[in-house]
Parts: sequence; structure tokens; C-alpha cells
Amino acid sequence: MRKYTLWLATIAILAAPVAALIVYIQISVPQKIAAPVQVEIKPGTGLSKVASDLEVAGVVRSALAVKLLAYWQQQDGQIQAGNYRFSDPATPGEIINRLVQGDVEKVSLTIPEGFTLQQIIARLAAEGFGEQSKLLTLVYDAEFIKSLGIAAGSLEGYLFPETYLFAPGIDEKSLLQMMVTQLRSHIGDNLQQQADKLGLTLHQWLTLASIIEKETGIVAEMPVISSVFHNRLKRKIPLQTDPTVIYGIKDFDGNLTRKHLRTPTPYNTYTNRGLPPGPIASPGLEAIKAAVNPAETKYLYFVAAGDGGHQFSKTLKEHNAAVKEYLAWRRSR
Repeated sequence: MRKYTLWLATIAILAAPVAALIVYIQISVPQKIAAPVQVEIKPGTGLSKVASDLEVAGVVRSALAVKLLAYWQQQDGQIQAGNYRFSDPATPGEIINRLVQGDVEKVSLTIPEGFTLQQIIARLAAEGFGEQSKLLTLVYDAEFIKSLGIAAGSLEGYLFPETYLFAPGIDEKSLLQMMVTQLRSHIGDNLQQQADKLGLTLHQWLTLASIIEKETGIVAEMPVISSVFHNRLKRKIPLQTDPTVIYGIKDFDGNLTRKHLRTPTPYNTYTNRGLPPGPIASPGLEAIKAAVNPAETKYLYFVAAGDGGHQFSKTLKEHNAAVKEYLAWRRSR
């Protein structure tokens, strides 16, 4: 009996380092992944299923090691659902941390400055971020718009142009809410105070910013463009800006005519004084800033210049001369 006990003790002593090595490998040595893999964790999935899926996918060596470590760290109930992409070697502890932090695979969406609501909806649908018909319904839905704290007939101008990173599977409402939230995050107290000082509501502010956005892509020009519009608004002179006229033309073919400029529409700023009814596109941050921080000028006019920018004038006489200069430049090309 004594010999048997000594034999068992000897085996235990010899096996202990082996067992310790196995545990060390299972927990501390990163698992190499042959090729990037994706693992989907559905809402409500238990730790055992998660650990098993990770082992089957080759992300970890042992599902048991993952479960024991998660229980020991008291993280078993904190794993977040989503699509996870694994490509780099990682230990079970690192894998668990990713699952707890919700480090899910992200998708990218870019909305350029100056996109109209229709262009934004078309891009969202084309890239698979919702059904076009549902998106179109939502952006004009009075109850949904009101729930976002917006006093407008549509979300035109309120969907902030940005490159977004988010988890796949987001629904249409959440996506639009995210874009409106991003807009509000950029309108801080300083800008809001400037808008209040100028007597502009958020809707008027974004309307003016959207016109500035459509008039120039040169950031340095935006405050000067803004000053022209502010000067005209103060003097009750029609803004006479082509982008608003174009926005009000149904099925515009790209050719703006004199007839268009004379045809009354709510967005024709040649026939109407003041701002149009609402934004004509989604302005970027620089245009939003410029709308409430106009340059100090006496300019009332501007026209395109040959260098891609604009030439500004204080009087109609100066403006007409600048127009002639621009037309001569065009004819020479």
C-alpha cells in the first residue's frame, strides 16, 4: 500500500509541471489564426455556446479555458452580441476582453458635404444600409422628425456629412438618428451663441450653411460668401443664388436658363427675398461655422473667377465688370 501511495505521489509530482504547461499554453499563449474568420454572437447567446464557436472557428485552443477564465474574471455575463472578426493571434483573455468591450466588426459609410437628402438616401440604399422606400418614408415622417427634436418638414440638411464607422445590421431609424446626433455634437455652445446673436433659428442657420456649401468648396471663401448673404439679408436684397433655384426645379437637367431664374418657386431666391424654406443640402462643419461667423465686409455680389474661386464686389458696377471678365475668360478657353 505504501509503495502504491509513493507511486501515485511520484506520478502527481511528475504530472504537475506538464499540467501547468498545458494550462499556460491554453491561457497565456496566443492562438495563431490561419486566415481571418468571423464569429457571430447573437443576442442572448450563453458563454458555453460562445466558447464552443470560438474553438470551432480556430480562434482559441480550448472552449473550456475560455469559460473558466471568463468565470474567474466574472465576465461571463458581460459578453456583447455582434459580428466579430478575428485575424491576429490573441490569448483567451484578450479575446474575452474584445467580447466584453463589444469590439465588433465595423462597416464604413461616407456622406460627402453638399449631398442632398435624395443623394444621401440613394447612397445608403446602394451600400446596403436599409431599404430605400423605408428611408424615404422616415426622412419625411412628421412623428419621427419631431422625435429627433427637429422643427422641419424633412431631414434635409440635418444628416451630417461624415465618414461613419458602426456595427453592421443597424436599422434605418438608428442610422438616421446617429447622423442627426452627429450634427448636434458639432453645434457647441459657442456656435449656438453666435446663431442666437444673429437671430437665426437652427433651421435658418442650416439653410444658410447649405447655400454656402453649394456655392463654394473653398473653405477660406466660406466666411466671405457668408458675409455677402448676411449683407443682402440685412438690406432685404434677394439672395439671387443659383443653387437654391436649381434645388427648386423638378428633374433639373443641368442647364440653368433665364426662364428658370424668372419662374417662381419657393426656392427661387431671385423672385423671393430672404432665405428659402429650408436647407438645400447637408452642409459640412466649415460651412456651418461660416454661416454664423461671416467675415466683416461690405460685399454684396460675387461671381466665379477663372482660378476656381470667386471675385467679390461692393457695387453693381464692379460686379458687372467682374461678370464680363469671367465671361471673357470662358470664351477664351
